Amino acid sequence: MEKRLKTVTAIIMLVVIAVSTVGCTGESEPNAAKIESTDDAEERTLNDVADDAKPERSPIYDIEIRSGEATLATTVNLMEGVEGKEVYSDYQLNDYEPGMTDFALRLGKACNESDAGQNVLVSPLSVLMVLSMTANGAEGGTLAQMEKVLGFPVDMLNAYALLYKEKLKNIHANAGNLKIANSIWFLNDPSFVINREFLQTNADYYDADVYSAPFDQTTVSSINAWVSDKTERMIPKIIEILDPRDLMVLVNAVTFDGKWREPYTPRAVVDGEFHLPSGKIITTPFMHGHDYLYLSDDNAQGFVKEYKGREYAFAALLPNKGVNIRDYLESLSGEHLHEILINAEECLVRTSMPKFESDYDVEMNDVLKAMGLETAFTTSAEFGKIGKAPHDIYIRRVKHKTFIKVDEEGTKAGAVTSSWEGGAGGAPAIEHEVYLDRPFIYMLIDMETKTPFFIGVLNTPDPEHP
Repeated sequence: MEKRLKTVTAIIMLVVIAVSTVGCTGESEPNAAKIESTDDAEERTLNDVADDAKPERSPIYDIEIRSGEATLATTVNLMEGVEGKEVYSDYQLNDYEPGMTDFALRLGKACNESDAGQNVLVSPLSVLMVLSMTANGAEGGTLAQMEKVLGFPVDMLNAYALLYKEKLKNIHANAGNLKIANSIWFLNDPSFVINREFLQTNADYYDADVYSAPFDQTTVSSINAWVSDKTERMIPKIIEILDPRDLMVLVNAVTFDGKWREPYTPRAVVDGEFHLPSGKIITTPFMHGHDYLYLSDDNAQGFVKEYKGREYAFAALLPNKGVNIRDYLESLSGEHLHEILINAEECLVRTSMPKFESDYDVEMNDVLKAMGLETAFTTSAEFGKIGKAPHDIYIRRVKHKTFIKVDEEGTKAGAVTSSWEGGAGGAPAIEHEVYLDRPFIYMLIDMETKTPFFIGVLNTPDPEHP
Protein backbone atom coordinates (compact mmCIF):
# COMPACT_ATOMS: atom_id res chain seq x y z
CA MET A 1 0.00 0.00 0.00
CA GLU A 2 1.37 3.37 -1.00
CA LYS A 3 1.16 6.74 0.63
CA ARG A 4 0.41 9.82 -1.36
CA LEU A 5 1.92 13.18 -0.69
CA LYS A 6 -0.21 16.23 -0.67
CA THR A 7 0.05 19.93 -0.12
CA VAL A 8 -2.02 21.59 2.59
CA THR A 9 -2.03 25.35 2.88
CA ALA A 10 -3.89 27.99 4.84
CA ILE A 11 -3.74 31.75 4.72
CA ILE A 12 -5.31 34.47 6.80
CA MET A 13 -5.27 38.14 5.86
CA LEU A 14 -6.59 40.78 8.26
CA VAL A 15 -7.09 44.53 7.88
CA VAL A 16 -7.98 46.65 10.92
CA ILE A 17 -9.72 49.98 10.26
CA ALA A 18 -9.52 52.55 13.06
CA VAL A 19 -10.35 56.15 13.92
CA SER A 20 -7.73 58.72 14.74
CA THR A 21 -8.65 59.17 18.42
CA VAL A 22 -10.23 57.08 21.17
CA GLY A 23 -13.94 57.61 21.62
CA CYS A 24 -15.96 55.04 19.71
CA THR A 25 -16.99 52.37 22.17
CA GLY A 26 -20.44 50.94 22.84
CA GLU A 27 -22.00 51.26 26.27
CA SER A 28 -25.29 49.40 26.43
CA GLU A 29 -27.78 47.46 24.38
CA PRO A 30 -29.53 50.53 22.86
CA ASN A 31 -26.24 51.43 21.20
CA ALA A 32 -26.24 50.11 17.66
CA ALA A 33 -24.28 51.05 14.57
CA LYS A 34 -26.45 52.48 11.82
CA ILE A 35 -26.67 51.55 8.17
CA GLU A 36 -27.12 54.50 5.84
CA SER A 37 -28.76 53.89 2.49
CA THR A 38 -27.17 55.84 -0.34
CA ASP A 39 -30.41 55.60 -2.33
CA ASP A 40 -32.88 57.30 -0.03
CA ALA A 41 -30.72 58.48 2.89
CA GLU A 42 -32.71 56.18 5.15
CA GLU A 43 -30.91 55.23 8.35
CA ARG A 44 -31.68 51.97 10.12
CA THR A 45 -30.15 50.46 13.21
CA LEU A 46 -28.79 46.92 13.21
CA ASN A 47 -31.73 45.83 15.34
CA ASP A 48 -34.11 47.01 12.61
CA VAL A 49 -32.12 45.07 10.05
CA ALA A 50 -32.32 41.89 12.11
CA ASP A 51 -36.09 42.27 12.50
CA ASP A 52 -36.83 42.27 8.76
CA ALA A 53 -34.14 39.79 7.74
CA LYS A 54 -35.10 37.66 4.77
CA PRO A 55 -35.16 33.89 5.31
CA GLU A 56 -33.02 33.31 2.19
CA ARG A 57 -29.97 34.62 4.00
CA SER A 58 -27.94 32.29 6.17
CA PRO A 59 -28.71 32.49 9.90
CA ILE A 60 -26.57 34.37 12.39
CA TYR A 61 -23.14 32.80 12.47
CA ASP A 62 -22.94 30.78 15.67
CA ILE A 63 -19.33 30.82 16.84
CA GLU A 64 -18.36 28.07 19.23
CA ILE A 65 -15.62 28.82 21.72
CA ARG A 66 -13.15 25.93 21.45
CA SER A 67 -12.75 25.68 25.22
CA GLY A 68 -16.36 24.54 25.42
CA GLU A 69 -17.89 27.78 26.67
CA ALA A 70 -21.34 28.85 25.54
CA THR A 71 -21.90 30.19 22.04
CA LEU A 72 -21.28 33.91 21.89
CA ALA A 73 -24.46 35.94 21.75
CA THR A 74 -22.79 39.33 21.32
CA THR A 75 -22.23 39.06 17.56
CA VAL A 76 -24.99 40.06 15.14
CA ASN A 77 -24.81 39.09 11.47
CA LEU A 78 -25.47 42.26 9.48
CA MET A 79 -25.98 40.24 6.33
CA GLU A 80 -29.36 39.19 7.68
CA GLY A 81 -30.63 42.40 6.09
CA VAL A 82 -28.30 42.67 3.10
CA GLU A 83 -29.19 40.05 0.57
CA GLY A 84 -26.55 39.46 -2.07
CA LYS A 85 -27.81 40.30 -5.55
CA GLU A 86 -26.96 38.38 -8.69
CA VAL A 87 -24.28 40.35 -10.50
CA TYR A 88 -22.49 39.82 -13.79
CA SER A 89 -19.16 40.72 -15.34
CA ASP A 90 -18.06 41.34 -18.90
CA TYR A 91 -14.47 40.56 -17.92
CA GLN A 92 -12.78 37.18 -18.37
CA LEU A 93 -10.03 35.69 -16.22
CA ASN A 94 -7.50 36.06 -19.03
CA ASP A 95 -8.08 39.84 -18.93
CA TYR A 96 -6.11 39.86 -15.70
CA GLU A 97 -2.86 38.42 -17.05
CA PRO A 98 -0.03 39.17 -16.61
CA GLY A 99 -1.24 41.81 -14.13
CA MET A 100 -2.15 39.34 -11.40
CA THR A 101 1.20 37.59 -11.73
CA ASP A 102 2.88 40.98 -11.50
CA PHE A 103 1.04 41.77 -8.26
CA ALA A 104 1.97 38.35 -6.85
CA LEU A 105 5.63 38.91 -7.67
CA ARG A 106 5.74 42.47 -6.32
CA LEU A 107 4.18 41.27 -3.08
CA GLY A 108 6.60 38.35 -2.81
CA LYS A 109 9.56 40.64 -3.47
CA ALA A 110 8.47 43.17 -0.84
CA CYS A 111 8.03 40.48 1.82
CA ASN A 112 11.32 38.81 0.95
CA GLU A 113 13.09 42.16 1.16
CA SER A 114 11.52 42.74 4.58
CA ASP A 115 12.39 39.26 5.88
CA ALA A 116 15.47 38.33 3.86
CA GLY A 117 16.93 34.97 4.82
CA GLN A 118 13.70 33.64 6.31
CA ASN A 119 11.19 31.26 4.80
CA VAL A 120 8.69 33.64 3.22
CA LEU A 121 5.20 32.60 2.12
CA VAL A 122 2.40 34.93 1.06
CA SER A 123 -0.90 34.56 -0.75
CA PRO A 124 -1.43 37.32 -3.32
CA LEU A 125 -4.99 36.03 -3.74
CA SER A 126 -5.75 36.55 -0.05
CA VAL A 127 -4.10 39.98 0.09
CA LEU A 128 -5.87 41.04 -3.07
CA MET A 129 -9.29 39.94 -1.78
CA VAL A 130 -9.16 41.75 1.54
CA LEU A 131 -7.64 44.94 0.14
CA SER A 132 -10.17 44.96 -2.69
CA MET A 133 -12.99 44.78 -0.14
CA THR A 134 -11.37 47.69 1.68
CA ALA A 135 -10.98 49.64 -1.57
CA ASN A 136 -14.76 49.63 -1.96
CA GLY A 137 -14.81 52.07 0.96
CA ALA A 138 -12.03 54.30 -0.39
CA GLU A 139 -12.20 57.41 -2.53
CA GLY A 140 -10.00 60.16 -3.94
CA GLY A 141 -6.23 59.78 -3.65
CA THR A 142 -6.52 56.81 -1.28
CA LEU A 143 -8.50 54.82 -3.84
CA ALA A 144 -6.05 55.81 -6.57
CA GLN A 145 -3.12 54.50 -4.51
CA MET A 146 -4.91 51.24 -3.73
CA GLU A 147 -5.75 50.68 -7.39
CA LYS A 148 -2.15 51.39 -8.41
CA VAL A 149 -0.71 48.96 -5.85
CA LEU A 150 -3.22 46.22 -6.67
CA GLY A 151 -2.78 46.81 -10.38
CA PHE A 152 -6.42 47.25 -11.41
CA PRO A 153 -9.35 49.69 -11.00
CA VAL A 154 -11.79 48.75 -8.27
CA ASP A 155 -14.52 47.61 -10.68
CA MET A 156 -12.09 45.07 -12.19
CA LEU A 157 -11.02 43.94 -8.71
CA ASN A 158 -14.65 43.29 -7.78
CA ALA A 159 -15.22 41.46 -11.06
CA TYR A 160 -12.15 39.29 -10.41
CA ALA A 161 -13.56 38.22 -7.04
CA LEU A 162 -16.82 37.32 -8.76
CA LEU A 163 -15.09 35.42 -11.58
CA TYR A 164 -12.95 33.46 -9.15
CA LYS A 165 -15.96 32.63 -7.00
CA GLU A 166 -17.76 31.27 -10.05
CA LYS A 167 -14.66 29.38 -11.18
CA LEU A 168 -14.40 27.55 -7.85
CA LYS A 169 -18.02 26.42 -8.16
CA ASN A 170 -17.13 24.60 -11.38
CA ILE A 171 -13.97 22.84 -10.19
CA HIS A 172 -14.39 19.06 -10.20
CA ALA A 173 -14.68 17.51 -6.75
CA ASN A 174 -11.62 15.32 -7.38
CA ALA A 175 -9.39 18.30 -8.10
CA GLY A 176 -7.46 20.21 -5.47
CA ASN A 177 -9.76 21.86 -2.96
CA LEU A 178 -9.29 25.65 -2.93
CA LYS A 179 -11.62 27.57 -0.60
CA ILE A 180 -12.03 31.31 -0.04
CA ALA A 181 -13.99 32.98 2.76
CA ASN A 182 -14.43 36.66 3.67
CA SER A 183 -15.82 38.46 6.69
CA ILE A 184 -16.20 42.03 7.89
CA TRP A 185 -16.59 42.93 11.57
CA PHE A 186 -17.98 46.32 12.64
CA LEU A 187 -17.97 48.01 16.02
CA ASN A 188 -21.52 48.20 17.38
CA ASP A 189 -21.69 51.91 18.22
CA PRO A 190 -24.37 54.53 17.44
CA SER A 191 -21.83 57.12 16.31
CA PHE A 192 -20.63 54.86 13.48
CA VAL A 193 -22.99 55.09 10.48
CA ILE A 194 -22.25 52.36 7.92
CA ASN A 195 -22.74 52.91 4.21
CA ARG A 196 -25.19 50.30 2.97
CA GLU A 197 -23.68 50.33 -0.53
CA PHE A 198 -20.33 49.28 0.95
CA LEU A 199 -21.99 46.25 2.56
CA GLN A 200 -24.00 45.46 -0.56
CA THR A 201 -20.97 45.48 -2.86
CA ASN A 202 -19.01 43.18 -0.58
CA ALA A 203 -22.02 40.88 -0.30
CA ASP A 204 -22.53 40.77 -4.06
CA TYR A 205 -18.95 40.19 -5.18
CA TYR A 206 -17.17 38.64 -2.18
CA ASP A 207 -19.90 36.73 -0.32
CA ALA A 208 -18.61 38.48 2.78
CA ASP A 209 -20.18 37.69 6.14
CA VAL A 210 -20.64 40.96 8.02
CA TYR A 211 -20.94 41.07 11.80
CA SER A 212 -21.71 43.75 14.35
CA ALA A 213 -19.83 43.22 17.61
CA PRO A 214 -18.85 45.07 20.80
CA PHE A 215 -15.11 44.86 19.99
CA ASP A 216 -14.13 43.49 23.37
CA GLN A 217 -12.38 40.19 24.12
CA THR A 218 -15.52 38.26 23.12
CA THR A 219 -15.12 39.74 19.64
CA VAL A 220 -11.45 38.73 19.58
CA SER A 221 -12.56 35.19 20.42
CA SER A 222 -15.25 35.34 17.73
CA ILE A 223 -12.82 36.46 15.03
CA ASN A 224 -10.29 33.80 16.00
CA ALA A 225 -13.00 31.12 16.04
CA TRP A 226 -14.07 32.16 12.53
CA VAL A 227 -10.43 32.00 11.41
CA SER A 228 -9.90 28.57 12.96
CA ASP A 229 -13.07 27.24 11.37
CA LYS A 230 -12.35 28.61 7.89
CA THR A 231 -8.75 27.31 7.88
CA GLU A 232 -9.76 23.87 9.18
CA ARG A 233 -7.84 24.53 12.44
CA MET A 234 -4.53 25.07 10.63
CA ILE A 235 -4.42 28.70 11.82
CA PRO A 236 -6.08 28.85 15.27
CA LYS A 237 -5.89 32.63 15.73
CA ILE A 238 -4.98 35.86 13.98
CA ILE A 239 -5.59 38.54 16.59
CA GLU A 240 -4.78 38.99 20.30
CA ILE A 241 -6.53 42.24 21.20
CA LEU A 242 -8.59 45.03 19.68
CA ASP A 243 -7.58 48.65 20.16
CA PRO A 244 -10.15 51.15 21.53
CA ARG A 245 -9.78 53.08 18.25
CA ASP A 246 -10.77 50.14 16.07
CA LEU A 247 -13.99 50.40 14.05
CA MET A 248 -13.76 47.52 11.61
CA VAL A 249 -11.83 44.31 10.91
CA LEU A 250 -11.80 42.69 7.46
CA VAL A 251 -10.63 39.07 7.23
CA ASN A 252 -9.93 36.77 4.31
CA ALA A 253 -9.18 33.05 4.63
CA VAL A 254 -7.81 30.85 1.85
CA THR A 255 -7.20 27.12 2.20
CA PHE A 256 -5.90 24.61 -0.31
CA ASP A 257 -5.70 20.83 -0.10
CA GLY A 258 -4.35 19.02 -3.14
CA LYS A 259 -3.08 15.51 -3.85
CA TRP A 260 -0.38 14.96 -6.44
CA ARG A 261 -1.49 13.71 -9.83
CA GLU A 262 1.69 11.58 -9.88
CA PRO A 263 2.19 10.40 -6.28
CA TYR A 264 5.58 9.55 -4.84
CA THR A 265 6.18 6.02 -3.62
CA PRO A 266 7.66 5.43 -0.15
CA ARG A 267 10.83 4.16 -1.85
CA ALA A 268 11.21 7.56 -3.52
CA VAL A 269 11.54 9.41 -0.20
CA VAL A 270 15.16 9.30 0.99
CA ASP A 271 17.44 11.57 2.97
CA GLY A 272 19.59 14.04 1.10
CA GLU A 273 21.64 17.19 1.60
CA PHE A 274 20.18 20.70 1.51
CA HIS A 275 22.57 23.66 1.25
CA LEU A 276 21.51 26.57 3.47
CA PRO A 277 22.24 30.23 2.57
CA SER A 278 24.84 30.30 5.36
CA GLY A 279 26.81 27.55 3.65
CA LYS A 280 25.82 24.96 6.21
CA ILE A 281 24.56 21.61 4.91
CA ILE A 282 21.71 19.76 6.61
CA THR A 283 20.26 16.31 6.01
CA THR A 284 16.53 16.20 5.29
CA PRO A 285 14.04 13.87 3.52
CA PHE A 286 13.78 14.43 -0.24
CA MET A 287 11.03 13.25 -2.58
CA HIS A 288 12.41 11.94 -5.87
CA GLY A 289 10.34 11.56 -9.02
CA HIS A 290 9.79 12.80 -12.52
CA ASP A 291 7.52 15.43 -14.01
CA TYR A 292 6.67 16.69 -17.47
CA LEU A 293 6.77 20.48 -17.49
CA TYR A 294 10.17 22.18 -17.41
CA LEU A 295 10.71 25.85 -16.54
CA SER A 296 13.79 27.88 -17.36
CA ASP A 297 15.38 31.20 -18.18
CA ASP A 298 19.01 32.33 -18.36
CA ASN A 299 19.47 32.28 -14.58
CA ALA A 300 17.20 29.52 -13.24
CA GLN A 301 15.52 26.23 -13.98
CA GLY A 302 12.52 24.53 -12.46
CA PHE A 303 9.47 22.37 -12.99
CA VAL A 304 5.71 22.22 -12.61
CA LYS A 305 4.14 19.36 -10.68
CA GLU A 306 0.40 19.05 -11.15
CA TYR A 307 -2.16 18.14 -8.54
CA LYS A 308 -4.89 15.61 -9.19
CA GLY A 309 -7.48 17.07 -11.53
CA ARG A 310 -4.86 19.30 -13.22
CA GLU A 311 -6.60 22.50 -12.08
CA TYR A 312 -3.70 23.51 -9.81
CA ALA A 313 0.02 22.84 -9.66
CA PHE A 314 3.17 23.35 -7.63
CA ALA A 315 5.84 25.30 -9.53
CA ALA A 316 9.45 25.75 -8.43
CA LEU A 317 12.31 27.89 -9.74
CA LEU A 318 15.87 27.14 -8.66
CA PRO A 319 18.47 29.86 -9.36
CA ASN A 320 21.59 28.58 -11.07
CA LYS A 321 24.62 27.90 -8.91
CA GLY A 322 26.35 31.16 -8.17
CA VAL A 323 23.10 33.17 -8.54
CA ASN A 324 21.83 34.54 -5.23
CA ILE A 325 18.12 33.84 -4.75
CA ARG A 326 17.46 37.39 -3.57
CA ASP A 327 19.16 38.85 -6.63
CA TYR A 328 17.28 36.48 -8.93
CA LEU A 329 13.93 37.35 -7.37
CA GLU A 330 14.66 41.06 -7.73
CA SER A 331 15.59 40.59 -11.39
CA LEU A 332 12.20 39.07 -12.25
CA SER A 333 9.32 41.10 -13.61
CA GLY A 334 5.71 39.99 -13.53
CA GLU A 335 5.62 39.76 -17.31
CA HIS A 336 8.79 37.64 -17.39
CA LEU A 337 7.54 35.28 -14.68
CA HIS A 338 4.26 34.91 -16.57
CA GLU A 339 6.19 34.07 -19.74
CA ILE A 340 8.22 31.41 -17.87
CA LEU A 341 5.03 29.77 -16.59
CA ILE A 342 3.03 29.83 -19.82
CA ASN A 343 5.98 28.63 -21.89
CA ALA A 344 6.76 25.54 -19.83
CA GLU A 345 8.52 22.96 -22.00
CA GLU A 346 6.82 19.56 -22.26
CA CYS A 347 9.52 17.00 -21.58
CA LEU A 348 10.54 14.46 -18.97
CA VAL A 349 12.23 16.07 -15.96
CA ARG A 350 13.87 14.15 -13.16
CA THR A 351 13.10 16.03 -9.95
CA SER A 352 13.97 16.05 -6.27
CA MET A 353 12.20 18.19 -3.68
CA PRO A 354 12.52 18.34 0.11
CA LYS A 355 9.51 17.59 2.27
CA PHE A 356 8.82 20.73 4.21
CA GLU A 357 6.48 22.56 6.51
CA SER A 358 6.56 26.32 6.85
CA ASP A 359 4.57 29.08 8.49
CA TYR A 360 4.93 32.82 8.09
CA ASP A 361 3.53 35.66 10.18
CA VAL A 362 4.01 39.24 9.06
CA GLU A 363 2.69 42.72 9.83
CA MET A 364 2.24 44.05 6.31
CA ASN A 365 1.98 47.80 6.98
CA ASP A 366 5.59 48.47 5.98
CA VAL A 367 5.44 45.96 3.12
CA LEU A 368 2.43 47.68 1.59
CA LYS A 369 3.91 51.14 2.19
CA ALA A 370 7.02 50.03 0.31
CA MET A 371 4.74 48.96 -2.56
CA GLY A 372 3.21 52.46 -2.64
CA LEU A 373 0.19 52.20 -0.35
CA GLU A 374 0.98 55.04 2.04
CA THR A 375 -1.97 57.42 2.54
CA ALA A 376 -4.32 54.66 3.69
CA PHE A 377 -2.27 54.27 6.90
CA THR A 378 -2.52 57.95 7.85
CA THR A 379 -5.29 60.20 9.16
CA SER A 380 -5.35 61.78 5.70
CA ALA A 381 -6.89 58.57 4.35
CA GLU A 382 -10.17 58.91 2.47
CA PHE A 383 -12.53 56.10 3.48
CA GLY A 384 -15.77 58.02 3.33
CA LYS A 385 -17.50 55.24 1.38
CA ILE A 386 -17.23 52.95 4.41
CA GLY A 387 -19.44 55.27 6.43
CA LYS A 388 -19.39 58.13 8.89
CA ALA A 389 -17.45 58.20 12.15
CA PRO A 390 -16.72 61.02 14.61
CA HIS A 391 -13.01 60.98 13.65
CA ASP A 392 -10.81 60.23 10.63
CA ILE A 393 -10.96 56.63 9.38
CA TYR A 394 -7.72 54.93 8.35
CA ILE A 395 -6.05 51.50 8.19
CA ARG A 396 -4.30 50.83 11.48
CA ARG A 397 -2.97 47.33 10.88
CA VAL A 398 -2.61 44.73 8.13
CA LYS A 399 -1.63 41.23 9.23
CA HIS A 400 -0.89 38.17 7.11
CA LYS A 401 -0.43 34.63 8.38
CA THR A 402 0.27 31.54 6.28
CA PHE A 403 0.92 27.85 6.70
CA ILE A 404 1.98 25.18 4.21
CA LYS A 405 2.77 21.51 4.56
CA VAL A 406 4.13 19.24 1.85
CA ASP A 407 4.34 15.86 3.49
CA GLU A 408 3.24 12.21 3.45
CA GLU A 409 -0.23 11.22 4.59
CA GLY A 410 -1.88 7.80 4.96
CA THR A 411 -4.10 8.00 1.88
CA LYS A 412 -4.43 4.71 0.00
CA ALA A 413 -3.52 4.68 -3.66
CA GLY A 414 -3.15 2.10 -6.42
CA ALA A 415 0.02 1.34 -8.28
CA VAL A 416 1.86 4.40 -9.54
CA THR A 417 1.84 4.67 -13.31
CA SER A 418 3.81 7.33 -15.12
CA SER A 419 2.14 8.86 -18.14
CA TRP A 420 2.93 11.61 -20.59
CA GLU A 421 0.24 13.28 -22.67
CA GLY A 422 0.66 15.20 -25.89
CA GLY A 423 3.66 13.30 -27.30
CA ALA A 424 3.89 10.69 -30.02
CA GLY A 425 6.11 7.63 -30.09
CA GLY A 426 6.09 6.83 -26.35
CA ALA A 427 7.66 8.55 -23.37
CA PRO A 428 10.47 11.02 -24.14
CA ALA A 429 14.00 10.60 -22.89
CA ILE A 430 14.99 12.46 -19.75
CA GLU A 431 16.08 15.89 -20.88
CA HIS A 432 16.49 17.80 -17.62
CA GLU A 433 17.26 17.27 -13.96
CA VAL A 434 16.12 19.73 -11.27
CA TYR A 435 17.17 19.03 -7.70
CA LEU A 436 15.86 21.55 -5.19
CA ASP A 437 18.79 21.12 -2.83
CA ARG A 438 19.36 24.83 -2.12
CA PRO A 439 17.06 27.85 -1.61
CA PHE A 440 14.32 28.10 -4.24
CA ILE A 441 11.19 30.04 -5.17
CA TYR A 442 7.94 28.10 -5.20
CA MET A 443 4.36 28.85 -6.15
CA LEU A 444 0.95 27.26 -6.15
CA ILE A 445 -0.57 28.22 -9.48
CA ASP A 446 -3.92 28.11 -11.22
CA MET A 447 -3.26 26.07 -14.35
CA GLU A 448 -5.91 27.87 -16.42
CA THR A 449 -4.34 31.31 -16.04
CA LYS A 450 -0.91 30.32 -14.69
CA THR A 451 -1.53 32.80 -11.85
CA PRO A 452 0.23 32.20 -8.51
CA PHE A 453 -2.19 32.18 -5.59
CA PHE A 454 0.73 31.34 -3.29
CA ILE A 455 4.32 32.48 -3.67
CA GLY A 456 7.18 31.71 -1.32
CA VAL A 457 10.91 31.40 -0.83
CA LEU A 458 12.19 28.30 0.94
CA ASN A 459 15.58 28.98 2.52
CA THR A 460 15.45 25.93 4.79
CA PRO A 461 13.19 22.87 4.86
CA ASP A 462 13.90 22.51 8.58
CA PRO A 463 12.92 25.51 10.77
CA GLU A 464 15.23 24.13 13.47
CA HIS A 465 18.17 24.87 11.16
CA PRO A 466 17.72 28.42 9.79
